[in-house]
Amino acid sequence: MLFSMSDTPVKHQSTVAFYGQAVASFSIAMAATAVGIYQLDTNAWVRAFLAIAVLYLVTSAFTLAKVIRDRQEAGQLISRVDQARLEKLLAEHDPFEKI
Repeated sequence: MLFSMSDTPVKHQSTVAFYGQAVASFSIAMAATAVGIYQLDTNAWVRAFLAIAVLYLVTSAFTLAKVIRDRQEAGQLISRVDQARLEKLLAEHDPFEKI
């Protein structure tokens, strides 16, 4: 079965509920971590170090997620270009043409 460029696959969008759940989960996790660090029975330097470590972990997780998403999107684009080239070759090919 051949697909044309107009037969692009449907993009799976996240629902509003899923997006809200992800934001709420992230917010609760960050708040709980912040409260836990604040309530530690230690000096301010240790709490500051842990807070910076958590912020570094969060920013690196966001960066990793973006890199993975970008690589996946690039792979899909290359696949669509290759598919279009194959479709063009098959459309131009005449199996009954005499050589």
